[in-house]
Amino acid sequence: MRATIIKLHLFVAAFFAPILLMVAVSGGLYLIGSKGTTERITLMVPETVVFDEEAADLEAEVSSLLKQLGQSADFEYLKTSGKTLITRPTSRIGFEISQTETGLSVVEVRPDWIKTIVELHKGHGPTLFKTFQKVMAVGLLFIVLSGLWLGLTAKGLRKSTLLTSAAGAVIFLLLALS
Repeated sequence: MRATIIKLHLFVAAFFAPILLMVAVSGGLYLIGSKGTTERITLMVPETVVFDEEAADLEAEVSSLLKQLGQSADFEYLKTSGKTLITRPTSRIGFEISQTETGLSVVEVRPDWIKTIVELHKGHGPTLFKTFQKVMAVGLLFIVLSGLWLGLTAKGLRKSTLLTSAAGAVIFLLLALS
């Protein structure tokens, strides 16, 4: 049984190592203030272009608008932020659409690689990737819990596992509650 848990622990850890590294890098970059940048390109919207922001199927309306402007209408869903519609995911090229005093504004938003990984980290990626992140969360729980179990059930590692876990818990609580 123990040998099986060790193998599973190692295989799951190795499988998820690339995404865990991406999460650590993107989270670290974000925390030091490097959140990435976006190139914003305002598109020319001819007066002949029709856009109904009250349409029943707003996603179809946005797709139609983007096609009229000669742009890719490849997005999964829309987010509304104030009076601006944002195509998602924001981890790749997207669009912001809003009605302004001068007419319809459409801005193409191109994230750099740092912004892309930060957006993925924040759960703003494609739906399939977000599903993978949920599976990874379960995998991470397995890695941590199986690692603790393996350390606590090995006579030679029990004391150091307990001391290290207790130190981590105390430091976490002190820093979180300060």
